[in-house]
Amino acid sequence: MVVKPAALMCGARRSCLILHLFPTARRIEVFNLVCLFCCSCLFANFFACTMNSVVSALTKRYGEQNDNYFSGSPLNRVSFLREDYAFLSSALRHPTTRFIVLQKFDPAVYPNSGDYYYLKYDDVKSAIGNPFEKSESEVIAEFDSSISAPPLIFLGIDESKADGVVHKQYTGHALFALDVTLPELDVLFKPAIQSIIDGIESGGGKFVTVRTAFILSYPDAAIYAQARSYLDWNVRNPFCAGCGSKTLSVNGGSKRVCPPTDRGVERGPCPSRGTITNISFPRTDPTIIVAVVNSKGDKLLLGRNKRFPVKFYSCLAGFCELGESVEEAVRREVWEESGVKLGRVVIHSTQPWPYPACLMIGAIAEALPDGEKIHLEHDPELGDAQWFPFSTVEQALNVAEKNSNTLDLTDNLVEGPIKVPPSKAIAHVLMRAVVVEKAHRI
Repeated sequence: MVVKPAALMCGARRSCLILHLFPTARRIEVFNLVCLFCCSCLFANFFACTMNSVVSALTKRYGEQNDNYFSGSPLNRVSFLREDYAFLSSALRHPTTRFIVLQKFDPAVYPNSGDYYYLKYDDVKSAIGNPFEKSESEVIAEFDSSISAPPLIFLGIDESKADGVVHKQYTGHALFALDVTLPELDVLFKPAIQSIIDGIESGGGKFVTVRTAFILSYPDAAIYAQARSYLDWNVRNPFCAGCGSKTLSVNGGSKRVCPPTDRGVERGPCPSRGTITNISFPRTDPTIIVAVVNSKGDKLLLGRNKRFPVKFYSCLAGFCELGESVEEAVRREVWEESGVKLGRVVIHSTQPWPYPACLMIGAIAEALPDGEKIHLEHDPELGDAQWFPFSTVEQALNVAEKNSNTLDLTDNLVEGPIKVPPSKAIAHVLMRAVVVEKAHRI
């Protein structure tokens, strides 16, 4: 190994070198010694304070953690408090509580900054009232299927802000998500909802499609992923999967129940009552996405879905099926879509994908030396698949990163031979991990 003089190395590279060359007990001493040869004293002191806590055994073994877009929420969901309607009622009405508003699952934001257009309780009170004023059991007993109230989701509390709602040892600013999609609502609520929409638009807010315009910050995107997925699930499941009757949203929007009565009239039996069932809670669909490297380690397998523009390529992906591991799903999907056979499969990182409720499980895989021939006639999903040299993929990645907030699905090819997803998509992260960071090598 050739070691550069400490004074010529940037702080981050110097710290990484020390992590690898010296045991934990010696790192702080050596780091401060190196600092004598440069002017990075503050940097050295920072690492001296954090070295032992940051570099865990897992980090040394598996590398740094990857927090992808739509993950890393700043909220504590306090999911165990969702049944406590006294807490939810207090949180709902607290003066520090904020509401993010979605229309057709698009959030209201300030388009220039990408910040949420937050509302307070007084701004939405006429539309939602206080759905947590009574206990959950009382709400279920008084169920009236003729009323379709605006979907409301309790997202959690931001504990970094200590002047918010207080409940036992939990303190923070509460956050709710409210759906204002008019066609889904009862006539009773439409005037108040329209007033909210008008107020947002007159105040400079706009409902933005995040899937093609990634303008939200990473923390806000994580909050949006939770909000959108829960709202979408509530809207998609107005009827019980067990008996077909109308359901009621409870637990702050995180559960739907099939009440035994409707306007005081007994309903028929339902398998969802009296037990815990998977038809009462939201589902998450595990989905694999993989960067496949050839056996020589210099090409990447990318595919073009038939719905994509001619030059738009991405990593291969597909749903996990029942009774198979993630690794098995990766091998099956890649073979079905491209005909390529895989050997080793390693999970790299994950990304919540709220369209509607997928968990993208990102992997890196190696093709078998005798299994690299592309054959598209098994599953007709792809319009094309090719082995691209790393240099071609890296060029496409660099172009995509110039406009990282936009998913460009047009046929326009501005620069480079192909187009790839933007940097906030896990497909881009996996490509970069292989092509630039050489994650497939020891």
